[in-house]
This record gives sequence, C-alpha cells and structure tokens, in this order.
Amino acid sequence: MVIHPSDNVEIHDDGHKYARRPIAAGEAVVKYGMPIGHATRAIAAGEHVHVHNLATNLGDVLEYRYEPDFSDLPREPAPTIMAYRRPDGRVGIRNDIWIIPTVGCVNRLCERLAATCGGLALTHPYGCSQLGADHEMTANLLAALARHPNAGGVLVVALGCENNTLDSFKARLGDISQFNIRFLRAQDPGDEFERGKTLIAELLANRPQERVPVPASELVVGLKCGGSDGFSGLTANPLVGRFSDWLVARGGATVLTEVPEMFGAETLLMKRCRTRAVFDRCVAMVNDFKDYYARHNQVCYENPSPGNKAGGISTLEDKSLGCVQKGGSAPVEDVLGYGEPVKAHGLSLLTGPGNDLVASTVLAAAGCHLILFTTGRGTPFGTVVPTLKIATNATLAAAKPHWIDWDAMTNPGTESFAAKVLAVASGEPARNETLGDRGIAIFKDGVTL
Repeated sequence: MVIHPSDNVEIHDDGHKYARRPIAAGEAVVKYGMPIGHATRAIAAGEHVHVHNLATNLGDVLEYRYEPDFSDLPREPAPTIMAYRRPDGRVGIRNDIWIIPTVGCVNRLCERLAATCGGLALTHPYGCSQLGADHEMTANLLAALARHPNAGGVLVVALGCENNTLDSFKARLGDISQFNIRFLRAQDPGDEFERGKTLIAELLANRPQERVPVPASELVVGLKCGGSDGFSGLTANPLVGRFSDWLVARGGATVLTEVPEMFGAETLLMKRCRTRAVFDRCVAMVNDFKDYYARHNQVCYENPSPGNKAGGISTLEDKSLGCVQKGGSAPVEDVLGYGEPVKAHGLSLLTGPGNDLVASTVLAAAGCHLILFTTGRGTPFGTVVPTLKIATNATLAAAKPHWIDWDAMTNPGTESFAAKVLAVASGEPARNETLGDRGIAIFKDGVTL
C-alpha cells in the first residue's frame, strides 16, 4: 500500500515499511507525504525500512510561523441521543456514583464503600506531600472529575490532615448548588464507613432516573491511541478522524491530546488553528512539553515504544503523523491546559502526555463523555468514562473480542461507526465497562515530601 504519491516507502501486510526505490544515506524517508526521518545508510529498493536503517530528524524547541490553512466543515443536522439532563443544564451519558478521595490515604475506604453501596472509587496515590504546581495539578484534576456530568452523584472523601484539604477542595469546585454531591472527612468522630453509606444512599435517592432525548451536538468526545502499530495511521486513526469531523459538523466537540505524539506533525495542527491566539497557545503547549523533557535531561524523541516498533512504527515522526489523523480536518478552536474544561464546540487540543492512563484521565477531566481509543497491539484499559477500543487490524479484533469495541480494518464506514458511538452514548456499555476496567492516573511533575 502506498499512502501518498510522494512516499518512497510502501506498507506491506505486516504493517512495516519497505523501500519503493533506492534511498541514499542521509535522504529523507517519506511516509504520509512527509519526512518521518532519514536513512542512516543506503537502502535498496524493496528493503525493509525500520529502526536498523532509519533515524529521527527531531530536535529540541523550534520556532514556528502562523500560516493558516484550513476550511470550515459544512454544518449538518444533529441526531438525537438518550442521556441525562443535569439540573445545571449539562448532559451526562452515564449516571454513576463516583467516590473521589482527596488523598490516597483513604483509597481503601472508598473501595469498600463502592463495593458495598455501588459506585466507582477513583483511587490515586496523591493529594498530600506534593508542592506547588505539582499539588495544584492533582487538586484541580480531582475537582474537574467531581464536576463531570457523567456522574449522577459524587461523594468526596477526605482524610483530614492532607494538603488537599476538604475546604480548599470545595473552593475549587465553585458553585455546587445544583450538584448532587456530598462530603466525608474520615478523621471526624464516629464511624466513617457507616456515614459514607448514608451519604451514598442520599446520592442514589437524588440522582436523575430517566434518560431524555438530547441532541448529539452536546457530546464531547476524547481522541486517544495506545499500543499503536503500522496500521494505526491507515485504518483506525483515519476512521476516528472522519468521525471527529462528522461530530464537529453536527455541532459537537472533540478533544485531541498526547502532546509528545504531536512532535513531528505539530505543524499540521498549527496550520489549522482558528486564530493567531490559538496558534500561540498551541506553540506554547508543544514547546513547554519539550522544555519538560529538557528539565529532566531527556530527549523529546524517545518514542515509539517497543510494542510500537514491533508493529512497524520506526520513529516519533512516523508515530505522530499517524496519531494526529485522529483529529480529522476541522479547524482547531481552542488549546486547553491540564485539568482545564472544554469550552468550545469543534476540535480542541489538550495538554497531556502520551501515557494511556494519564492522557485518558485528563480527557475525562476536560469533560469528555466518552473516549475513542485506537489500538493495534491491544489493551483492556479504560478510564472513568466509556473508552471504546478501536482495533487497527482484524487479527487483534478477532483475538480480543472482549477488549475491542470496533474493527476499523473490517468496518471502515464513518456512518456505521458513528451509529456505534451514539449507541454507547445512549447507554450501550463499552467493553471497558463490561470488564469493569475503569480507573484514573494523575500526571506528576515534582518532588514528594
């Protein structure tokens, strides 16, 4: 398969690259119509092109120019989904009870309450012994999750002596007058477990019970990949990109994260930034992440993973050019910080790493109702919102049907895929929900006291 006429490599059935013609030492290796690195030695026509003869071109922080090149998508009428309308007007597609610890010390208490009363414990190891921006990231992310519309009710559980105090946590939440939320401080006198059971009973009694028709234009969908392979940029990621455009054309919102997996393809996104201000925030997001690597004395291109390489991905540019296809072709309307909520209809970029658990969590915290997660190697992983796994190849889909929600190789149609997404939004369980594989992970960049 030849992806772009200017490519000097083609893709074979194993997902790996092979030279279409001789490639000289030092010459750019071109895939998707763009360089994915350079040949480290002469490569013969038909030869396997991979990590043994191909190296990245990526370096450190770059300067970028705003050269907008985008078109608005034609607007289409939005179909209807069945969802929960919250008292404050927002829409949720699930009606869970979430139990959120302000600090890892009460994780087991939260798990016991969830097991006894029903609900989901969003356990994590942080909330204390953190300083400055590191602590702020933890506290803000947990507060964002507590405001998520997929939660029909939220119990926030504190210990009582942590940095992330219950009072400061309440302040981060803002106006909660229309939220179904309760608070428990475990160090207060009395039996904290029994008190927690009482509070959860109140939450269950007060949450909405019926789904109502709402337009799909109110959906916010996260875009993520993990365990990518050589087919990711050919099947699953383009399918998700077409769906992103489909939803944006109908007034919905999609969110693309994994900043390190934009390196080498970031200019494609920068050209689509709606305004110079959005472009400037995009540049800052990319360069700040490169600075983060530099602060830890790491190179920014230490990617792809061993599994990616086994699946045919050779360099970060190779991975990134496939990765950004999940964002379709819509203009970039906004760039969000870590823990910041989605504010715009259309496509937004979100600050977050490539790590599957951390990136999916920050997508959920931004307000995504569900996540489309493409994978070529396979994973059972899911976060607190429905996490649909889209296989890049039919072999994975057949081998792991209990992990995989959609086979993009066999079923590449946008309309049928959109129908599947809308069905999940209306209550059909995703595979991660059936497995009970739902958790969170918080980004950490600081010392531990």
